[in-house]
Amino acid sequence: MPAQHHAHEHQPGPTVIREATEADLPRLVELLYQLSQLGERPEDIVQPVTPVHVAALHELQADPRATCLVVECDGRVEGTLTVYILPNLSHGGKRYALVENLVVDESRRGRGYGRLLMERAEALARERGCYRLGLTSNRRRTDAHRFYERLGFMATHHGFTKYFV
Repeated sequence: MPAQHHAHEHQPGPTVIREATEADLPRLVELLYQLSQLGERPEDIVQPVTPVHVAALHELQADPRATCLVVECDGRVEGTLTVYILPNLSHGGKRYALVENLVVDESRRGRGYGRLLMERAEALARERGCYRLGLTSNRRRTDAHRFYERLGFMATHHGFTKYFV
């Protein structure tokens, strides 16, 4: 009867990639807290959602150059990223794209959610005529670097940051 036993095991539902909504903000803040833990300025706690978060999401939603995506499985948001399509004068005036704030829940990594998000970001960049897709990743995040290399990204630049707060 092993087949019957397996029939009762939970099979994950469909995985959906969609644009983030205001209802996602508590989960997005939780995921971004996880991302901050591997950076230069880790947050102390998961921040409560504030009107500033709501306004920032609304600004992203209103900007045709920005798309905040989530990957959802069984009704739970497991990861997010934001892709920006930017105007440019070099390379014949072709646009370029940047990915920011890519994070998959630490307990769900290795299941392909990050790959799905990045594939969607690349598709958006190609649709908009971008000549490249770039991102930065904290130098400590060696697992993430291997992930990006598997997706065909090359470590081409050194990033520099100046924090104002």
